[in-house]
Amino acid sequence: MSTTTTEENVLTKKDFVTPNDVRWCPGCGDYTILNAVQRTLPELGIPKENFVVVSGIGCSSRFPYYMNTYGFHTIHGRAPTVATGIKVANPDLSVWMVTGDGDGLSIGGNHLLHLLRRNLDITVLLFNNRIYGLTKGQYSPTSEVGKKTKSTPLGSVDHPVNPLVFALGSEATFVARTLDTDMKHMVETFKAAEAHKGTSFVEVFQNCVIFNDKTFESVTSREFKGDQLLVLKEGEPLIFGKEMDKGIKLNGLDPEIVSLGDGVSEADLLVHQPANPNSAYATILAQMTHPAFPTPIGVLRQLEGRETYDEALCKQVEDAQSQGEGNLQGLLTGKNSWVVEG
Repeated sequence: MSTTTTEENVLTKKDFVTPNDVRWCPGCGDYTILNAVQRTLPELGIPKENFVVVSGIGCSSRFPYYMNTYGFHTIHGRAPTVATGIKVANPDLSVWMVTGDGDGLSIGGNHLLHLLRRNLDITVLLFNNRIYGLTKGQYSPTSEVGKKTKSTPLGSVDHPVNPLVFALGSEATFVARTLDTDMKHMVETFKAAEAHKGTSFVEVFQNCVIFNDKTFESVTSREFKGDQLLVLKEGEPLIFGKEMDKGIKLNGLDPEIVSLGDGVSEADLLVHQPANPNSAYATILAQMTHPAFPTPIGVLRQLEGRETYDEALCKQVEDAQSQGEGNLQGLLTGKNSWVVEG
């Protein structure tokens, strides 16, 4: 992909802002995510015409209308299919897929699974607000057990999907989480995701102020986030807390919260290793949830070197073409065919 820029064509956020009125509810977390993406793209050194934004159905899926790039607003759950076709047809494009917890993990779960395992070189942003917002407040695949909504008036009995565990189980090579309340962290995470060669999956905690307000308050509010957020930094021990006096160590195969001091030092703690090829480490992080553990944000897993689907497919096509013209009719007929005469 070309990354050449000159002083004459340096991009800014304004280059990615459309004249369309942004139609999300006042206070929706989608506004800050949109702002973060519009700030990120100009800093990537990629020509503007090489960006494509693809979405499915839902509040998050209005995204292509508000990005001054090429884009597709597709059908429910099928954004991975369209994104795959775009990337295979033109591997030079920077493809960004925007989806929600409903669109991506319910009707689109099977499609998302195969996108992740194939390792196409695209970036997936999954906005998780634990609710169906566009259809006015039904429970979603990530809603917690007992969640009372219009479709679960007595409380949901479903066990929720953990998006990060889903991505890791699908063998995603880049898995991260960020917050709609932290602009700097979002931009840093989105940059890392785009730079990764392979499918990058980013869960964004996103607030739905109308139908599920403050669903992530335990990790986003000023009152709690100091003690409830674990900011992941490669090569550094897992330390958290307002006073940075708590850490995570392993007790057998189980994570354990410890207080620094009284015989416990940083040397006893887990050190963040996103490049660890064993997904067990990243899975331990993904399963750490409030209130038992702090909530990790940042890059949980980042494996480089695995061939992408688009690379493999292009090589296969080139290899086939190098062998000369094929026989389409022979391919369709195959060796096991019969002619039935009347």
